Amino acid sequence: MGESTSLGRRATDAVTEWAFATGWRVVRRLPEKSAYGVFARAGDALYRRNGSGVQQLRRNLHRVRPEAQAEEIEDLVHRSMRSYMRYWCDTFRLPMWSAQRVNDTFLLDRHYLMDDAMVAGTGAIMVVNHSGNWDHAGAWGCLRYGGLTTVAERLRPEGLYERFLAYRTTMGMEILPTGDPDVVRTLARRLKEGRLVPLMGDRDIGRNGVIVDLLGAPASFPAGPALLGLLTDAPVYPVTLWYEEGMARGRVHDRVPVPSSGSRQEKVTVITQGIADAFSLDIREHPEDWHMMQPVWVADLEPGRGAASGSAAVDVQA
Repeated sequence: MGESTSLGRRATDAVTEWAFATGWRVVRRLPEKSAYGVFARAGDALYRRNGSGVQQLRRNLHRVRPEAQAEEIEDLVHRSMRSYMRYWCDTFRLPMWSAQRVNDTFLLDRHYLMDDAMVAGTGAIMVVNHSGNWDHAGAWGCLRYGGLTTVAERLRPEGLYERFLAYRTTMGMEILPTGDPDVVRTLARRLKEGRLVPLMGDRDIGRNGVIVDLLGAPASFPAGPALLGLLTDAPVYPVTLWYEEGMARGRVHDRVPVPSSGSRQEKVTVITQGIADAFSLDIREHPEDWHMMQPVWVADLEPGRGAASGSAAVDVQA
């Protein structure tokens, strides 16, 4: 039984990798309008299929807009799936874009805050959420700041992870895998070298993060960005992303202040709450571009789940 299951998993992984690689090649060859049309229809199909990810997205968006009627929530979920598939179409086609196109189609409000940190040589921790197009933002950051270092969750199959690794490396990103025992030490070293370190801040993949208030309800956020800031004294900047017609947009929020007193865990909690407050503003403003299809709020997590003692887990969207 075990051998049969293992063979079945390997076969599924091989098909998944083949389909992904084929899709990547085909989408690059399609005319742009056709490619985005295909992905918009794919978003429609995924919405109609109403799988577990779409169902969780619906629950999440209902918490973002609790005052909305059912039909408004459905429209929001539908538009969010289209936005999510727009992200994937961008991602497949991004390697074809010139540096000028990357720069011309991404606008980051208040980027001078990040510029100042990089000029000062302190490095910067850019904490983003699962919104808009984080790969486009990363490509822009590589062009502007000469590269960046981040963390990626290992995907299955391994070949798919390797493809993403190669894709992001060609844009100037140094990718560290989650689970690497030296990941925090390496990130700290890069910050000391004055590098940009973007990390995902709204998905507690280790389920041992910090409980914060997100849009009025307890949610679980990873402690890694705050902990890394405390370890290095590098500034922590929440950055939120969204789409506008023909453009990827973003905003750098104010640096999250570090409390002058309290235990390390207390400081981690205060900093993480500052990140959640910044995210709340733009999630509420651009909910259709928040592609969160996993549980975030404590009420949606398994029973007995509680805050832990400041995990160093970090995450970027695969």
